[in-house]
Amino acid sequence: MNKYFLILVFLFSFLGNAQDIFGKWTTVDDETKEKKSIVEIFKRDGKVFGKIIEIFDVSKRELPCIYCKGSDYNKPVLGLEIIKNMKADGEYYRKGTVIDPENGKTYKLRLALDDENEDLLQVRGYIGFFYQTQYWERVVQ
Repeated sequence: MNKYFLILVFLFSFLGNAQDIFGKWTTVDDETKEKKSIVEIFKRDGKVFGKIIEIFDVSKRELPCIYCKGSDYNKPVLGLEIIKNMKADGEYYRKGTVIDPENGKTYKLRLALDDENEDLLQVRGYIGFFYQTQYWERVVQ
């Protein structure tokens, strides 16, 4: 009996330490590889969202999203929800969108933790069958 109890305790403690996509992530520029911002990913009403909570370039902190459409038009980029309506689908989060505030384009989105490093978030934006992947780094506090 004690042996089975110890095995269960071990399994639950291991599963409890598994990382998930929620929290703060540092975005990285595709071309320069410089850190751009911090996005906080959170759950609201059963769906996953992400908003920009920090912009590293001081000159861009007060800029509005002039290229965004709809209700996001002219909202401050700092605080903007750029990830919307994601749903868990196995090891991925899908069926939502991401907005690029630099050009206002909206892409279908898939999020997943990197297979080899749970401190990297695979962020894959789609237009039709074409996609581009970024890797965001977990903010360690």
